[in-house]
Amino acid sequence: MKETNRVFLLSPAHCGGERARLLLSGRGNFELAFRLQSKRPAALGEVFSFLSGLYFRGKIVYARAFARPPAGTPGAMVITPTRGLLSADEPVTLDDLRGFAEVDIDANDPRYRRPLERDAAELALAVGPDADLVLLGSVASPKYIDVLAAIFGERLLFPEQFVGRGDMSRGGLLLRSAEAGQELEYIPVAGATLRGRRPPKLPRKR
Repeated sequence: MKETNRVFLLSPAHCGGERARLLLSGRGNFELAFRLQSKRPAALGEVFSFLSGLYFRGKIVYARAFARPPAGTPGAMVITPTRGLLSADEPVTLDDLRGFAEVDIDANDPRYRRPLERDAAELALAVGPDADLVLLGSVASPKYIDVLAAIFGERLLFPEQFVGRGDMSRGGLLLRSAEAGQELEYIPVAGATLRGRRPPKLPRKR
């Protein structure tokens, strides 16, 4: 039996925090900062993993482990503040990061919403009617759900184990699942309980 195609949609890193300022200011004394300061691009997934730490790193590792995209479609697509959906491998520059930092992730802001609607509609056509689109991000906020659910409908899924967890807990859960080769259970966003009691803390890794 043929497995269902699956593409992951990763929520973005915060581009206005201290780590972002470290990159943008030119004060960063490490390889990624040197590369960007010398006007060489870096992969979006690498940059956002630096900005967000454990949470985004968990998302990217998990998506690379379990994505099953159709030919010609990236398995890990990242939501951005101004450029819609980009492959996690898309090269970005400091100018791109400056643009991201100027726009909040707000479903009412057309600078964020319109590019995301455009790319989500194109992605829906590219993957066909039977592929799953799995959001690795907060489902308790309308900033992603309001846009994506209107386009993907019941094909928009999320890990059921995300309910009640904070960002760090989600990141740890995703890393553990990828390392164990054990994919999480997904449920449709439509009709799901998106808020719940905080689950027990993950056990410490040995």
